[in-house]
Amino acid sequence: MNYKVVQVIPTKDFKVYIYFIDGKIKLFDAKELIQKGVFKQLQDIDIFINTCTVLNDTLAWDLSGDYDATRCLDIDPITLYNECPEVEEPDIAIL
Repeated sequence: MNYKVVQVIPTKDFKVYIYFIDGKIKLFDAKELIQKGVFKQLQDIDIFINTCTVLNDTLAWDLSGDYDATRCLDIDPITLYNECPEVEEPDIAIL
């Protein structure tokens, strides 16, 4: 199975829609994650949304702004695929 993430869409309530290469869409709720360690930097919703991207073929936050895959915060794509619920395509207008 290929767990490659191809697109992410962050929301204003600290969730991220994750699009996988196989067409599945998963929803990651980051509310607990942002309470821990280095991820506390993401508690500012503007930082959470504006730095959210795809790096290393997974959900990541590019806090340095230079798209350096070795300096981002990212989450294992297999964990995201296996643990996040599958959802329908979101209505972008309400995000």
